[in-house]
Amino acid sequence: MGALDHLSNIFDCSSSNRKLKKRKQLQTVEIKVKMDCEGCERKVKRSVEGMKGVTSVEVEAKKHKLTVVGYVDPVRVVARVAHRTGKKAELWPYVPYDVVAHPYAQGVYDKKAPAGYVRNSEFDPHVSHLARASSTEVKYTTAFSDDNPAACVVM
Repeated sequence: MGALDHLSNIFDCSSSNRKLKKRKQLQTVEIKVKMDCEGCERKVKRSVEGMKGVTSVEVEAKKHKLTVVGYVDPVRVVARVAHRTGKKAELWPYVPYDVVAHPYAQGVYDKKAPAGYVRNSEFDPHVSHLARASSTEVKYTTAFSDDNPAACVVM
């Protein structure tokens, strides 16, 4: 830091009461929007292309998925898509099949999910207790495991 920088900090004429804006971080926002035809795809893509901070937009029509990358707020992107297209839009509620401990639990498995995906149960309090195995379940299922033959005296 030089002498001029030091003096400019001392004799700063700008108002010090100004709040500094937080810079938005680069993030990927995945949105579920129903798209039936190529016209819907175009309409959904154009709804967010002109948005400030958007760097790239990708549409996967078969999965009904819109991926937006940029310096944006996820809630604002979802609201803009819903307003501009008139379609129901929500944040992407699915995770890959192999991430969930019990993908066929009631509330995790979703028939409408794309192939290889199940509903994300982490944030839903009604479903999260169903998706996890209890300690007694784990104890009984591992008792007769081929990996641990000494676990059961009957064998």
